Amino acid sequence: MQSADYDVVIIGGGPAGLTAGMYASRAMLKTVMIEKAAPGGQILLTDWMENYPGFPEGLTGADLVQKMREQALKFGLQSEINEVVSLDPSRPIKRLHLTDKTITARSIIIATGARPRQLGIPGEKRFFGKGVSTCATCDAPFFKDRVAVAVGGGDTAVQESLYLAKFARKVYLIHRRDRLRAAKILQERLFKTSNIEILWDSVPEEISGFFNVEAVAVRNVKTSRVRTLQTDGCFIWIGILPNSNFLNGSLQLDQNGFVVTDNNLETTVPGVFAAGDVRVTPLRQVATAVGDAAIAAVGAEHYIENCHPVDQTPREVDTPLQTTPGLTPDVPLCASHG
Repeated sequence: MQSADYDVVIIGGGPAGLTAGMYASRAMLKTVMIEKAAPGGQILLTDWMENYPGFPEGLTGADLVQKMREQALKFGLQSEINEVVSLDPSRPIKRLHLTDKTITARSIIIATGARPRQLGIPGEKRFFGKGVSTCATCDAPFFKDRVAVAVGGGDTAVQESLYLAKFARKVYLIHRRDRLRAAKILQERLFKTSNIEILWDSVPEEISGFFNVEAVAVRNVKTSRVRTLQTDGCFIWIGILPNSNFLNGSLQLDQNGFVVTDNNLETTVPGVFAAGDVRVTPLRQVATAVGDAAIAAVGAEHYIENCHPVDQTPREVDTPLQTTPGLTPDVPLCASHG
């Protein structure tokens, strides 16, 4: 087999990237993880996590990342702060173009994650993780018997609002139109939930507070009337964006830009795998990202062991993992992401 700089290059340094790095390095593969910022990704914004297995008392996202990083480095993972701007995975030895150099690898694991769509209003960034969230699955238990504001009108927004309403005393669902985009069966469930009030034809204007969220200003788009809601939090469900632009047609993506994989987490290009939030998946949580990464890393190991350089033709994925019925591709990336 031709020589390469690395056996495995992992793109992305969040929980998926760190886990893949630990598995690949422990398998005695020369592995480097490329992260354009500090390792951790979105999870670094997490104030507190309660639903990651093995930590019944909970922990911060930064603490979990530190533990993951220490464990991966213990097995020899190399880590580099840089950015992959493009790649050519079509040959047995794949080429990755970074900002200042080009490196080669036998296998690649894409773990670049995704980011939530933002409202772009004052207070949104300031209170992210301090009352502003994009995941009821993660953060709804913190709002037991409290008031919460939710934003959105698709399947995800309705599903998450229904889940949030199990804990919160009151949920205001803000939607910019006079009808929801969610499936009819979900709408029916929403309308029957007594502690959810829908504010039609409305958009949030500002999120305010001192240390945490205390109020959300809401404007009616037809009357221009502004109403201030006293609330303990604001959940935003207007979709997510995969960090996949750098792939630039080098492998198959779905209509929303998420990487298509088979059940072994291999993409349409042999030897290239994807794990975590960047791929087509019905759930985006730290626990699922970690599981993805383990599968992808073992897949990369097997690929390298059994690699046939003549068989490198891009292929269609026969069995991509499908999204759960009724769950749209804009499954939210949670603030706690736990």
